[in-house]
Amino acid sequence: MSIMFLPLRLIPVPMQCVVVSTVLNLVLQRDASLREQAYDLDSRVFRIHVSDTGALFFLVFRDGRVCAHPRHEGDVDVRISAETSGFARMVFAHEDPDELVFRQVLCISGDSESMLRFKKLMQTADVSWEHELELAFGNFFGRRVAKAATLAIQTEEKLRQGVHDVLQQGLHELHIPDEQSMQRWQAGVEHLQHRIHRLEQRISQAEHRLHGQVSVHENRR
Repeated sequence: MSIMFLPLRLIPVPMQCVVVSTVLNLVLQRDASLREQAYDLDSRVFRIHVSDTGALFFLVFRDGRVCAHPRHEGDVDVRISAETSGFARMVFAHEDPDELVFRQVLCISGDSESMLRFKKLMQTADVSWEHELELAFGNFFGRRVAKAATLAIQTEEKLRQGVHDVLQQGLHELHIPDEQSMQRWQAGVEHLQHRIHRLEQRISQAEHRLHGQVSVHENRR
């Protein structure tokens, strides 16, 4: 049975390194402008951690190329961590890394300049991993990896929706307002605060006019 019928977590890390290195270098070789951007990342090291499988490897840029290693003894410039589904969403579904970080799907830390250059490189390359995997390793391999990644994304989405539905049901049973009700309540409070502020302004203006009228009346006396 092909290894691609197995869960992604069973693919050995050295094999993952070969796949990642091969695909990225094929893309870089076809585009001189991408190679220039890769030169800008020379000697930078990116630590990639797949948190739910424990897989760990390092991307090292050198001389316009990139190589993935299962081990690295030196310093690391950027650390990137996510579950399998998180990386699948970024790589195969092309979701914005910034949005994934904001939603706490992706965790990135380290040198800001290296992060920005790496993000620019990947956005410019806009790698179609399924297509590149098919070119490098054959249709069967590429399609199986893409199918496994898509399944990971769909499974995560179903789990997230299931948790959301359970929470909503629990809130309903406890007679606690759901998110939409809280948003409507907050909007109502903000509207009321705005009306109170306007009323306070009118009262202040009325008091000012009344004070002026009293002053004029006293002066006439």
